[in-house]
Amino acid sequence: MKNIITFLFLFLPILVCTQTLNSLSYTEYLGYVKQFHPIVKQADLRIEKGLANLMKARGGFDPKVKIDFNEKDFKNKEYYERLNATFKVPTWYGIELKANFEENNGLYLNPENNVPDDGLFSAGVGFSLGQGLWINKRMTDVKKAKYYKEQTKAERNILINNVLYNASIAYFDWLQAHDQAKIYERFLDNAKTRFNGVRSSVLAGDKAGIDSLEASIVVKTRTLELEQSRVKLLKARLEASNFVWLNNTPVDINDTVNPVLVLEDEIDVALSLNKAINFNVDNHPKLLALGSKIDGLDVDKRLNTNKLLPVIDAQYNFLTETPELANTLNVSAYKATINVAFPLFLRKERGDLKLSKLKIQDAEFEFSDTQLQIKNKIDAITKELESYKVQNELIRTIVEDYKTLLKAEERKFSFGESSVFLINSRESKLIDNQVKEIKLKNKFFVTKAKLFNSLGIVPK
Repeated sequence: MKNIITFLFLFLPILVCTQTLNSLSYTEYLGYVKQFHPIVKQADLRIEKGLANLMKARGGFDPKVKIDFNEKDFKNKEYYERLNATFKVPTWYGIELKANFEENNGLYLNPENNVPDDGLFSAGVGFSLGQGLWINKRMTDVKKAKYYKEQTKAERNILINNVLYNASIAYFDWLQAHDQAKIYERFLDNAKTRFNGVRSSVLAGDKAGIDSLEASIVVKTRTLELEQSRVKLLKARLEASNFVWLNNTPVDINDTVNPVLVLEDEIDVALSLNKAINFNVDNHPKLLALGSKIDGLDVDKRLNTNKLLPVIDAQYNFLTETPELANTLNVSAYKATINVAFPLFLRKERGDLKLSKLKIQDAEFEFSDTQLQIKNKIDAITKELESYKVQNELIRTIVEDYKTLLKAEERKFSFGESSVFLINSRESKLIDNQVKEIKLKNKFFVTKAKLFNSLGIVPK
């Protein structure tokens, strides 16, 4: 019993893997793409980039400590020694809280820098009354970073959607090439069987030698078609392999692995098309990205509008020698400054504002055009899918009719009432229509993928 358990433990995984290696379904294939493809992982870096950009912008509101120390000694004389330590806390609406400690001494100290022996403490506030009151560079950077973060999310979804779309096309082409090769293999076997039968009849004297030659030509023709289809299958399989990765390593799909018949419902589930019935075009990733871009440009416009105001920066600081006593911070000891600046013509500011407005108009035109294109494309693809459903049903009935004609011709041939030429003609028509049926089915699948791509869906 122990040996049996050991055998199962060692070899059961191998047996399971051997079974799964014989085929690769569309859902499994897409699962590998979603989980391991480097472009999908690269797309996630877009979000990381957006978060890093936001963190950088928020750094503009980080508290800051600044220490300045200056000393001068010459000919054994201490000219001056100055220490200035500042702690600043920027806030949202252009207001800056500030605490300062100043200690200065020396023989040649500037009189305005004279402070008590134990130093001078100050606490106050700086604020803008013109430019920077309602919006400033720090506020602008944070707002734009938030919009950029949303833009990177949309761009990530677009990138992943394109990868899954291209991977789906590659799988459908691989499935088409595989099915076509199987058709030529089957009809090559039929041609060989027919050739052997005709050749036996010729040797027995029941048929003319020309029938054997014609049957031989059919075998060679089918062999040529099969060889051509195998080359297409090889190329399609390698193209599909481009999207299969495992743990950062590209994986080649072995020639023993076959694609599995794909059903419409499987595509709808794998690409989340069954959840896109009530799709709102305004939620398309491209429009969300453009919307975030417009929002960022609007923030720039508001900043440039604010620059038309004069610069009025003011500071007010309470001074004290004993900061531990709260009542010493009063208006009897203070230091105040005010700075005013205003360009006379505002040509630079008005030019920046005009450029901001033009950029917004340009982005809005692009948004409207993209919105219309997406809507029309989705409508066209939906109508195309409906047409392909009708075409696939028609070609299916045509193929069945040609199968019936071929069977009837083969029956007449067995009674000696037909010829190899007529059978070959019927068979060629059947092959052509079966290939056409496979191509139409592939076009239907590809159009499903196009709908997925046009909707900009990112399945979980």
